[in-house]
Amino acid sequence: MGRVAIEQGYFTIPDDPAEPPRLLGSKCPRCGEHFYPRRLVCARCLHQGTEAVLLGPTGRLHTWTYVHVPLFAKKDGSVDAYGVGQVDLPEGPRVQAILVGGPDDFEIGMELELDLETLSSDEDGNDVVIYRFKPTAGSGRVA
Repeated sequence: MGRVAIEQGYFTIPDDPAEPPRLLGSKCPRCGEHFYPRRLVCARCLHQGTEAVLLGPTGRLHTWTYVHVPLFAKKDGSVDAYGVGQVDLPEGPRVQAILVGGPDDFEIGMELELDLETLSSDEDGNDVVIYRFKPTAGSGRVA
């Protein structure tokens, strides 16, 4: 039993807990543009055939909001408040993700790091996980 992604092909799940997860993206070999999620055709120059790359595991918070609706894929019907933000990755893409922390824990421009959250267990006893971003330890915010 271990951890499995809620949807394959979007992020890594490292075996070593000290190793951060990474987003699975692509890079155009012609113009160098990076994408998330992966693409087969470059949206910038239309080159066919991109290279698989790992993105992150850090980024900067571009903007965010705090919501009070059920988190997708939670089957128990519970309503939790959580942050949702747009995160600029160092490689270039801007991704939307769930944020870890309370409404007072975020500032535009702060550094975030990729993290995994367990949503549920599957029929084989594996933890089903999603990716999310949390403030880095050096940001003075929630770790």
